[in-house]
Amino acid sequence: MSPLILTNGDRDGAAESPSDGSLKAPPNLYESSTVAEIRASLAALHTRDSHITTQLRTLLNSQADLSRELGRLDLLRAHLGTQVVNSRSISHGMLDGAARSAAGLSSKVKALDLEKTRVEETLGVVEQVAELKACVQGVMGSMGAPQDWEAAASYLARASKIPDHIITGAFAARIVPSVEIPDPPAVTLENAKESLCGLFLREFEKAAKEGDGGKVTRFFKLFPLIGRGERGLDVYGKYVCGGVSERARATLREATGKQIDRDRAGEGKDGFFYANALTKLFEHIAQIVDGHGGLVERHYGDGRMVRVVERLQQEADVQGGIVLDTWGDERGIERRLTDVKSYPFSFLVQSFLPSHRAAMGTTRTASPGVGGDANPRRSEDEGGVDMKEIDGILNETGMMLGRWSLYCRFLASKTKEPGTSENAPLSMPPFLTKSALSRKISSRLTTPFDIFSTFFFRRSVEKAFQLDETPSGLSLNPSRPLQGQAPYIISAVDDVMYIVSTVLQRSVSTAQRDVIASVIPTVGRVLGSDFVGMVQRKMRDESYPKPAVQGGLPPEDKIIAFIVLINSLDVSNEYISRIIATQLKPSETGPNEAPKTESKLHDLFPFDHDSVFVENTLHNLETTFSSKTTELLNEALTVLFNNVVKPRLRPIISDTFRDIEYSLSPGELADVALAHDLEVDDDAFRLMVPRRFEAGWDALMRPLQRLMTEGTYAQLLESTATHLGRALEKRIMTYAGKVNGVGGVRMERDYAGIVSCVAKGGSYALRDGFARGAQVLMVANMEEDEWEEVLEAERDGEEGITWVIAPEERAKARGIVRV
Repeated sequence: MSPLILTNGDRDGAAESPSDGSLKAPPNLYESSTVAEIRASLAALHTRDSHITTQLRTLLNSQADLSRELGRLDLLRAHLGTQVVNSRSISHGMLDGAARSAAGLSSKVKALDLEKTRVEETLGVVEQVAELKACVQGVMGSMGAPQDWEAAASYLARASKIPDHIITGAFAARIVPSVEIPDPPAVTLENAKESLCGLFLREFEKAAKEGDGGKVTRFFKLFPLIGRGERGLDVYGKYVCGGVSERARATLREATGKQIDRDRAGEGKDGFFYANALTKLFEHIAQIVDGHGGLVERHYGDGRMVRVVERLQQEADVQGGIVLDTWGDERGIERRLTDVKSYPFSFLVQSFLPSHRAAMGTTRTASPGVGGDANPRRSEDEGGVDMKEIDGILNETGMMLGRWSLYCRFLASKTKEPGTSENAPLSMPPFLTKSALSRKISSRLTTPFDIFSTFFFRRSVEKAFQLDETPSGLSLNPSRPLQGQAPYIISAVDDVMYIVSTVLQRSVSTAQRDVIASVIPTVGRVLGSDFVGMVQRKMRDESYPKPAVQGGLPPEDKIIAFIVLINSLDVSNEYISRIIATQLKPSETGPNEAPKTESKLHDLFPFDHDSVFVENTLHNLETTFSSKTTELLNEALTVLFNNVVKPRLRPIISDTFRDIEYSLSPGELADVALAHDLEVDDDAFRLMVPRRFEAGWDALMRPLQRLMTEGTYAQLLESTATHLGRALEKRIMTYAGKVNGVGGVRMERDYAGIVSCVAKGGSYALRDGFARGAQVLMVANMEEDEWEEVLEAERDGEEGITWVIAPEERAKARGIVRV
């Protein structure tokens, strides 16, 4: 083998790697530079040559098996060829004739089927033409001397079911006409329809004028039979609208007559005169839709009542517009809107002025004036606005809006698309949203209702603070009984919250989303700015518990007045929560007398997602008001703690630990007990510190507790407990190195007694404020072996004590009790 062949083989081997990966490509002979590398290349080539030789031998050994399998395949192919020849002979000799016979039969069957279909179609055309001829002759015969209009209409209804191409076809044009009826059937039927339509219209209008309901119904049912359903619905809509118009005018005349009688009797005006008129209009239309809907749907088809309802709505636009325009003029709505918009709210404005704050003294009970004796008493309805009249207008407006909403819900349910689920949200029909009455409702009722509601509520808040009264007979002396019933709040809270409930109830009862979107946020703004602002001003300018002299305590009347205002904020939060919960509570029963889980708002606001919007709006009112009052309440409690409670805590702590030494030996401790005529084991001596503290604590907190609400006192108690815990912890640390073993046990027992006294008036969570001091004393009184066990457990990572004091604080605590 020459070197050139070796080189080429090496190059091929480098280019092609074996598929099994068992041999590596030999080194390139061209890259060999030494004899050793050349020998390595030769050795690799020899190895590759032996591997290929082995593979070739394996293939040669398997050639015998391959030859045997190929022979078997040749044998099978020979047998298969024989079978193919036999199959072809059978196909050509035996099945060919049968196939030709089957094809002939199939073509004859198809021809018969086609002929049969054509005969049936011809018979169908003949039958339809015969039916057409009978209908034409029946129509003309019924319209002749018998004048049987029902029969004529029924013949036309039968003719309407015949296809148009039959009626207008050449065959019908030759067969149907006769000497008596020479015109083509299409012309004859159309002329008959027009003639009957005109006749039915004349008879319908005649019956309507005569008030013959039976004839009205008779001819109304015939219009769809002659293909004039739209005309029938139109004339029927005109008929019922005439009844609506007549009833509306009669209602106004009757109401006007009653009003004249009231004026003569000196009883004044009926506050719901126009609301009742509008209600009767809607009720009459609802009765027509509910009572006649079945008749229309039965004879004209599903969904056809909508056309009548649209025609009724046009009449409702006219009659309702008359009622609203007359109401606006009679009640002087525009003039009152001008007066309301220009109302100055003098008391509220001046109450927030700095000059007014300086002049404010004690609360002016039942005095709506601004300047006390300096200014003469003004009318409670300053600016010429009578609150009673505004309230009456709001009630009447709210009633009309509520009736309009009920009317819209009724029509929306009656005009739903056929097949719509009963539980699907309602959608306002377009003919209602685009109606003239809807626009007039918005401009004449909704907008004035929003403006009047805002004025009514803000004026009520102003008047409530003008007539505000603080509860009397309150005292911080526990021995003096309290007058009145808790909670002790200013009278303005009850007045304002009653008005809040009234305004919300009246707004929700309108079932108008636009009213809710305007009035309820406005109520929240007035509560936040005027109500909370007035309470804040009273706290800051009239009742701030500031000491009369440096280092003294605030006057008792200031403390009581400040507590009353704190209670007022807390009770206001409860009132608002209850008012909102009342509006959101579920209806008592559902349609099947089953308890309902959904709020009543789902019944009042069924359109789209209006009920969810109303619920969110009410929740936002509660959240906004609560955030503002809670912020002011927390600040007020902080002031009460810093100015009233905190200055008295230090003397209580000092008196509690007066003459108490924790470094006395058992003998010295016995001498001290003997000096008090007591034994060391007597409860009176052992509990001397807790009882001293309890006496001072009760004298401080009980007068506040009996005046404050439960929630505000709990907050004050929590702040006091936290501060007391820090103060006692600092005092404990001052005893570092001055306490012996017996004193440490006494100190821990006294501390536990103080904690029990504080927690007795509140929840168990109050003990959390004393957790640090308790751990300090626990660490201080631990024996050395106990302490070592604790430290060893911590080093081993075992779960042990949950520490609230840092390691360095524990180290200091170990130094309190001297060894």
